[in-house]
Amino acid sequence: MSIIEEAVRKTAQRHKGRAPATVPGRTPLRRVAATPVDNSQVRSFQPYALDRRILEENRVLPQISDIAALRAYKILRTRLLRRLEANQWRSLAVTGVTAGEGKTLTAINLAIAMAQDVNTWVFLVDLDLQRPRVAEYLGIRPAPEAPTKGLSDFLLGDATFDSITYSPGIERLAVVPNFQPLAQSSELLTSPRMAELMMALEAEAPRRIVIFDMPPVLASDDVLAFAPQIDGLLLVVAEGTTARDSLRSAKEVLSEMNLLGVVLNRSAERNERDYYSYYGQVQT
Repeated sequence: MSIIEEAVRKTAQRHKGRAPATVPGRTPLRRVAATPVDNSQVRSFQPYALDRRILEENRVLPQISDIAALRAYKILRTRLLRRLEANQWRSLAVTGVTAGEGKTLTAINLAIAMAQDVNTWVFLVDLDLQRPRVAEYLGIRPAPEAPTKGLSDFLLGDATFDSITYSPGIERLAVVPNFQPLAQSSELLTSPRMAELMMALEAEAPRRIVIFDMPPVLASDDVLAFAPQIDGLLLVVAEGTTARDSLRSAKEVLSEMNLLGVVLNRSAERNERDYYSYYGQVQT
């Protein structure tokens, strides 16, 4: 049994039969039965037209033509939605072990795949305060004539929630990008401004799944600091990139967290029967 399989197995055993995790002072988000939503009543955020060419270059949905990749993201989406619903959870962080494993692209494409489900509304939040990349992958650029605000501006008290939230032209998806790396990131993640952001995300109607792109677990203490604010974690590892010793260390760090699953990225195996062949295998 691999380290990945062992980590997932032990996490599943540890949380089997437990009630959903709660955080003092925070009401857990609840998934409700699917009901028709009047789109005319859904609040619009700042529109931002994405460049299809940039999405294609960065392998971002829906500009992926590889059938295996599309299958993989749909299956990952469905399995995670079922896991979240079973535990009445609505927020998760996507993280990696070390840099360069593909966790940001996984977070983006997972958010878009979930938003493609007609019953699911999604927030994608770039919470990698030290190395933000979501805006770069999506081609969201600050405008010189009218400075584009991002998450760092909000955390520093220089922006409102509405001014940092964008509608990228993908139905049911809203994005909170970040343009400015910040020092003291873990302190900001536990600050009153971060608490305000969480309340704003949770109060939005219709209720949304919130996906946070976070730094690798071994790169900083950000994931540890923020873990009490989220319902679960999705770990991304990459074949040929993630070292076994690093994976063992990450397993120890994540031992007390709700591990929703592990995505094995860049798998060398590829065949038509393997639904996960493009980005690897998904263990949940």
